[in-house]
Amino acid sequence: MAGQADNRAPYAKIAAHYTELITSGQLEPGTLLPSIKNLAEEWKVSTATAEKALRKLRNEGLVRGIHGIGTEVLDQPAPMSSGSQRQDRGRRTGSSWGAGERSDSHQAAVVSAPPDVAQALDIQPGSEVIRRSRVYRDRHGIVAHSTSWIPARYGKLIPQLAECERLTGGTSLQLIAQVTGNPISHRVDTASARLVTPEYAQLLELDPEQPPTEPVVVMTAKFVDSEGTIVEYGVDLGGPGRTWRTESEVAS
Repeated sequence: MAGQADNRAPYAKIAAHYTELITSGQLEPGTLLPSIKNLAEEWKVSTATAEKALRKLRNEGLVRGIHGIGTEVLDQPAPMSSGSQRQDRGRRTGSSWGAGERSDSHQAAVVSAPPDVAQALDIQPGSEVIRRSRVYRDRHGIVAHSTSWIPARYGKLIPQLAECERLTGGTSLQLIAQVTGNPISHRVDTASARLVTPEYAQLLELDPEQPPTEPVVVMTAKFVDSEGTIVEYGVDLGGPGRTWRTESEVAS
């Protein structure tokens, strides 16, 4: 970001640059990255630093080294995003979708809150809530099935929350913040691995007779506004083979 110092190590800056180009689709699968020598010259670093940057990309599964040819960008399913990551992406770019993603099967209804949802939203079990669900896909298949649980009172302020259409004018959190004047101040995230149940198989459009044996990633996000009110509880169920990826800096 302009005006802020970038204190990352040089190799990390190089790796982050190419990570963005690869995950955004600007570098297509099969593209060859510059050689170690060319990277070192372009970034004005040592060849050891350039090699360390490429090794980081290889370790993250974004590229592979081909002997005698170079470093090739790999074709792979994009990692799934949590509700919190989609919120961050929407705030930065105006779109909650990841590179190459689209969403469909948008459904919405006013229902009675299941016990776990009521507990997460700090409301009485059986209270009315808006359940919004959709499926995120890329060209490899389902990235995630996502469900947002929202107290029904917000539906009176924003009728489209209860309509079976993609939201316009922002995400549900952005729309609620605009209407109430209370921005989202913090969130609570969880992530866990779970075996595929018949319910999960149905949501992920899997063959219930032959569900995958490996666990899937389930992530939840609880969003709280500046008044301390819980405004949304999200549950993201990752498609088979999808991983959850997050990156942060480690202080030296």
